[in-house]
Amino acid sequence: MKQIIVEGNNVLSGNILIGGAKNSAVALIPAAILSDDIVKIDNVPDISDIDALNEILRYLEAEVGETDGIMEINSKNIKNKPIPEEISKKLRASYYFMSALLGRFKKVEMYFPGGCSIGARPIDQTLKAYKAMGALVEEYGNKYIITADELIGSHVYLDMPSVGATVNTMLVAVKAKGTTIIENAAKEPEIVNIATFLNNMGAKITGAGTSEIVIKGVSYLGKAYIEVIPDRIEAGTYLIAGALIGNNLRICNVIPEHIDALTLKLKEMGFKLDIGVDYVGVSAKDRIKPVRVKTLGYPGFATDLQQPLTTLLTQCDGISILEETIYENRFKNIEFLNAMGANIEKIDNRNIKINGPSHLSGCVVEATDLRAGACLVLAALKANGVTYIKEIEHVLRGYENIVEKLRAVGAKIQIEDY
Repeated sequence: MKQIIVEGNNVLSGNILIGGAKNSAVALIPAAILSDDIVKIDNVPDISDIDALNEILRYLEAEVGETDGIMEINSKNIKNKPIPEEISKKLRASYYFMSALLGRFKKVEMYFPGGCSIGARPIDQTLKAYKAMGALVEEYGNKYIITADELIGSHVYLDMPSVGATVNTMLVAVKAKGTTIIENAAKEPEIVNIATFLNNMGAKITGAGTSEIVIKGVSYLGKAYIEVIPDRIEAGTYLIAGALIGNNLRICNVIPEHIDALTLKLKEMGFKLDIGVDYVGVSAKDRIKPVRVKTLGYPGFATDLQQPLTTLLTQCDGISILEETIYENRFKNIEFLNAMGANIEKIDNRNIKINGPSHLSGCVVEATDLRAGACLVLAALKANGVTYIKEIEHVLRGYENIVEKLRAVGAKIQIEDY
C-alpha cells in the first residue's frame, strides 16, 4: 500500500505541464483492436489505468510497444478470449474492450467492469445499444456473454448522455452493417478524440461533439495515428490548487475552452485568470466569494472536478451549495475534509452545504476513490501541518507523476509505502 505525505501551506509557483487525458486514452486503447492493421497513439499518460489496459491487450495476444508516450498496437492476430474477472475489475474502462471485441468478432465474454465506487454506474444503456443492433445479451451473475449473427445499424436513444454508453455504441457500430444514429449522445471532448481516431482508421462517423452522432458501418479499418488530447480534469485540478495556494501558477498544455465551466466559476468567485492559447494562470486570493455549483454533462461543470472544487469552496467567505447530478455516491471525501477542519453538511445524497472559510489542519485521511483522493491532496497542500493520505493508489490511476509535478512548483510532498 502507498500513501502520500504532504507538508502543507507552501506556495505553488511556476508551470505544470498537463499530460494526455485519462478519460480519452482509456477508450482509445480498446478502440485500437478494431483496426485490421497497426495503429499509434501519442501522448499516452503514464498512469496505472493504462497499465491495466495493456495487460488486457497482451492477454488478447496483441503486439504492444511503447516509447516516449507513444503506443504502437498491432492487433492483426488478436485472440477473442474471455476476459477474466481479475483483469476486468481493475478499472471501469475495461468494458470498452467488450464493445470492441463484439464489434470485431460478433462475440464477447467478459465480467462486469470495476473502477471507483462512486455510485451504481450501471451499463444498461450500453446493453440497450447492443440489443438494438441485434446482439443477444446473456447475464450469468456478473458475467456477460454477448453474441450476434450480424450487427445491424440502428437508432439508439440514450436515456442520459452517458460518455461510456456513447463510446461503446460507436465502437460496436463502426463495423456494423448499415447506419447507426445515437440520439442524446454525450458531447465531451474525449468523444471527439475517439471518433477522430476511428475516422483516421477509415470509419465514417459524423456529429461527434453534438447530441446526434451518425455512424455508417464499414467492413475494414486500417492504419491510424491519434494524439490524446490534454487532460482537462488534471488541468482543472491543478488550476484549483493554484487558486488555493498559488502565486502565478501556470497550467500549460491545456485547451482552455475544455475547462470553461471551471474558469467561469473561478471568475465568479473573484479570481483573475491569465488565459492564453494553451495555458491558464492563477494566484490565490484572500477573500473568495461563495457560489452555487451543479454538475452536468459537458459543457456543464464536470462531475470529475466536483470533489476537487469542494476543497476550494471550504475557503469561500460564506455558504456555498454543491449539487451532484451524475453520481449519487460522490461525497465520500466530505468525512475526511471535515476531519481536517472543514464545515460541510450533507443535505442529501445529491447536495452539500459548505460553510467557509475553514482553517484546515493536517491529519490522517483516506482516498476512497480517484477524485476524492485529488480533493484531499488539494486540502493537504492548503492545510497547516502534515497530512497522510492513505490508499493513494486510487489517485495514481488518473494523475500522471502527481508528486513530481507538485514538488517541481514548490509543494513538500512525497510518496511512500506503508
